[in-house]
Amino acid sequence: MITSKQRAYLRSLSNNLEVIFQVGKNGIEDTFIKQVEDALEARELIKIKVLENSGLDAREASDIICERIGCEGVQAIGSKIVLFKQSTKKPKIELPVKSK
Repeated sequence: MITSKQRAYLRSLSNNLEVIFQVGKNGIEDTFIKQVEDALEARELIKIKVLENSGLDAREASDIICERIGCEGVQAIGSKIVLFKQSTKKPKIELPVKSK
């Protein structure tokens, strides 16, 4: 679980990110989950657009993906979601230290 300070830091990093995936009319399938998982391992922070024809809103899509992958939902605004998962092989993003 990330803190609000870490979440704010990740949101600031995500401002310059491009959308790399779209959730469309097929919804969230196993192949989509696998692609998102691979992208998170490589990039750690990704942005996804949820299209209107998916039948989901951004928060619902974020919750489903996070539950299946075990990642953190950083932000869900409008039709875009930002997800974070620390890479197991080569961590790139260093989060601010959790304060006690």
